[in-house]
Amino acid sequence: MNKRIAIIVTIVLAIAGLRVQAQDALFSQYYANPLYLNPAFAGTNVCPRLAFHFRDQWPSAPGTFMSFSASYDEHFDKLSGGVGVLLFGDRAGEGGIINTYTASVMYSFKLKVSKNFNMRFALQATYENRGLNWENLVFGDMIDPKYGVIYQTAEIQPDQLTIHSFDMAAGFLGYTPHFYFGVAAHHIVPILGARGFISNGLGPYDYRPVKWTAHVGGYFDLKRKSKKETSFGDISISPNIIYQHQQNFNYFSEGFYLNFYPFTVGLWLRHGLTYKGEQFMGLDSNGVAITQPISYHNMDALIFMFGVEYDWFKVAYSYDATISKLTNSTGGAHEVSLQFLLPCPNKRKALKDLKCPSF
Repeated sequence: MNKRIAIIVTIVLAIAGLRVQAQDALFSQYYANPLYLNPAFAGTNVCPRLAFHFRDQWPSAPGTFMSFSASYDEHFDKLSGGVGVLLFGDRAGEGGIINTYTASVMYSFKLKVSKNFNMRFALQATYENRGLNWENLVFGDMIDPKYGVIYQTAEIQPDQLTIHSFDMAAGFLGYTPHFYFGVAAHHIVPILGARGFISNGLGPYDYRPVKWTAHVGGYFDLKRKSKKETSFGDISISPNIIYQHQQNFNYFSEGFYLNFYPFTVGLWLRHGLTYKGEQFMGLDSNGVAITQPISYHNMDALIFMFGVEYDWFKVAYSYDATISKLTNSTGGAHEVSLQFLLPCPNKRKALKDLKCPSF
């Protein structure tokens, strides 16, 4: 019992003590949540698209993380691009110690370069509300070695328990009938708002590390009955690579989707490379210090996904099987997505602008 409490205290103090510079939440069904991956995906389905997402990460560990999102996007010919809205929520820590909610709007301009090659350029504006649940925090002076948490803490509650801030992101997407690639950058400007729950006197801006995302993939039909519509038994495959960098963290995800309409299975490997600074190796003949970078490679998770789609409806479940040293204590991660592809206004024919995975 005391060991579990100690673990909770460690996690809680780590979360509460950090400025708002933590890594962004990760999702494993990358293309089921396209606006979160890259704002340039706004409008790529042409017709209205409504998507919902839920992720429960490390359910067996104390202080679990739950993330959820809802999005809507559509292409408008009069605007020469797509418009999207993304709502996101994240609960970190046992009982929701840190609660983050964001609302984003984005515009993706479409440029038709040639008959078979298109590009999209996007900007995204985000409002963020982040709250600290002080009553759920556990400090060291609250713990009795024998009876656990029984004392009142001497820690002083900060005056500000809610942070309001403004953020921006940008994205680019290029695609042909069989290949697609893109780059997205989140937190591209200093975030206007308080730096943290405990003031450090550094001013009203939060210089959150930029999150860079690069993705490339392909979509190939192995068996198709009709070029105009998808039919039962059509087979396609989609290999993909996604790279994400934020501060000292680098994540690589390689995987593929195999679609036997209306069923889709996916398999991904996610691993990370963390930069930990420079190691002093000595001096050269001129007295100049010799250093070498120190990094840590982490095999994070093997991701299994199964999805079903039919006409305007798509649902999928994925499980992250932890393959790192934490494999026996996290419980992996569960993720569920739900998408609705709505009819086009004015009975406009639904021609999907970009062929890419749905999950």
